[in-house]
Amino acid sequence: MAKLTKEIQDFLAGKLAWVGTADKAGVPNLAPKGTLKVLDDENLVFADLFSLKTRKGLEENPQVAVAVIDKMTGYQIKGKAELVTSGPVFEAVSKGVKEAMPDLPGPKYAVKIAVDSVYSLSPGPDAGKKLI
Repeated sequence: MAKLTKEIQDFLAGKLAWVGTADKAGVPNLAPKGTLKVLDDENLVFADLFSLKTRKGLEENPQVAVAVIDKMTGYQIKGKAELVTSGPVFEAVSKGVKEAMPDLPGPKYAVKIAVDSVYSLSPGPDAGKKLI
């Protein structure tokens, strides 16, 4: 498992993430996630609110890629996802969604991502380079 640097953790805060999954047949899916958070230095988490294709893909293939870009800086994070439907992680994610978006339904589950690697999405000579 890879450890996210403080710089990357700070960068991810409050940004829209794009989450890529693929089902067992290899059919890709890409979905925006506005609830991505750093759980700790080895894990990310986001809430599922309306993600039928994301869930199907993760049930069949837990490998996931997350891309976050802001202006000319960005990171791609790859890892293994776990669907969480109860316990402290799910409760914390549910509480955060309820506080931030009280008019939306609560999450069906949370997706916890164990970070395997991080790549640069920033332009320049290090574009695509594995950072962690």
